[in-house]
Amino acid sequence: MPSNQLYASFFGLKERPFSLLPDPDFLFWSPQHNRAFLVLEYGIMSKAPITLITGEIGAGKTTLVQKLLSKIRDDTTIGLISNAQGGRGELIQWVLNSLNVEVDPGASYVQMFQVLQDFLLKEYALGRMVVLIFDEAQNLSLEGLEELRMLTNINANKDVLIQLILVGQPELRDMVQNPNMKQLAQRIAANFHLSPMSSEITQDYISHRLKTAGGTGQEFTFQACRRIFEETGGIPRLVNQLCDFAMLYAWSANELIVTEKVIHSIIEDGVYMGQTSATEKDTV
Repeated sequence: MPSNQLYASFFGLKERPFSLLPDPDFLFWSPQHNRAFLVLEYGIMSKAPITLITGEIGAGKTTLVQKLLSKIRDDTTIGLISNAQGGRGELIQWVLNSLNVEVDPGASYVQMFQVLQDFLLKEYALGRMVVLIFDEAQNLSLEGLEELRMLTNINANKDVLIQLILVGQPELRDMVQNPNMKQLAQRIAANFHLSPMSSEITQDYISHRLKTAGGTGQEFTFQACRRIFEETGGIPRLVNQLCDFAMLYAWSANELIVTEKVIHSIIEDGVYMGQTSATEKDTV
């Protein structure tokens, strides 16, 4: 049985609605996700040097990036970089690789920088925009962030030749607010922080994913949704994880409706490992 099926046909669904893999087709446009995507599009259209998107693990940042990639215009060259690490020079190599620009393996930092600059000028002459997206950018060092800032100094007259989109966890926001990062912070023309969903939005989110998968959206009771919110703190990835288990448990019990009792059984069995701490729940 395909992994995207399992219990799906039992509930009359065409696929599992709560996969942990980012899927733009399942993107739930909550008010804050709408605003976050608007900020991403604004950053590109306004040619902002740097756009910053942050949020907790599983808040939906990568899914927003995937949606953005699906809507990029043909006159835009995109470089997507995930989990980039390393010191001076290595970051330039990551950038060149993401743009499919070949460079001599033994090239010095200055030579690599020149290759990148020549590429950007060539794209500019062709009327193309170049956008670099750094996912999980909190893994960069302060030195790495400063190196990225230097890239935004490459320009032609008044035009920016390269735009950066930094996507990461809340600590990324703390990093750019470091007193030593003032010049970087001044280049951030658009930014948004994705907060966890409320209880009401969590219920809407669950219903949306069920409907997208071909369901009615009523496969979970109100009480089950409320308990899911309490256990996950409204973080989308954790909601997906718990809901996936819930449908699996209901399927095994030959029950077409997921009740709070099902959620309780999952918690009692200890198979759901994503519980938020009491402190986190108090701050949601």
